[in-house]
Amino acid sequence: MISPDYVPAPICLVALFISVLNAMKHRANVSIGGLKMALIGRIPGSIAGGVLLVMVSTDVLALWLGVLVLFAVVVSMLPFRIEPTPARMGVAGFFSGFFGTSSAIGGPPMALLLQHQEANQLRGNLSAFFVFSSIISLIIQMPAGFLTWHHVWITIPLIPAGWLGYYLAKMTTHSLPKEKIRMGALLLCSLSGMTAIWQALST
Repeated sequence: MISPDYVPAPICLVALFISVLNAMKHRANVSIGGLKMALIGRIPGSIAGGVLLVMVSTDVLALWLGVLVLFAVVVSMLPFRIEPTPARMGVAGFFSGFFGTSSAIGGPPMALLLQHQEANQLRGNLSAFFVFSSIISLIIQMPAGFLTWHHVWITIPLIPAGWLGYYLAKMTTHSLPKEKIRMGALLLCSLSGMTAIWQALST
């Protein structure tokens, strides 16, 4: 809504920063072996996402972003459980790479498979995965022209804001009702997704 320049590289840089913080905090809960197939699938998915960035216009990218945000909301509300088999982890890693590189929203496919893990294990594994995947996305965004010094420069004010959000989350995780936080986040994401789609279709 502010500027298409912030998608995807600056958001990926902030995601990398927060993922490093979380991975360090929950490093005892990280299982790299369980993430192997997802990490392998992430690489071709990221390349496909980079191709999409080069081929589509800014308006199409904004529409794609809005659709993906709403998709993430729907995925987050699914009630059934999908077991994280190696094949499914590979598929989730591919689509995480595709979505993450093209729009900086690589979380839903992995979160769908890992959502039933114990909380700290979930945070540790997702954070470790996103450290690797954010780096891969940024490497691919560079030759595509979506990661330049301009994008690095506009990311700088986002880093302290990201750290503040991370710090507030640590302070309030155990005191605020998790379901209310979750519903508030889903409502915000829904409004953001619908707004992005409306802006893309109205231009």
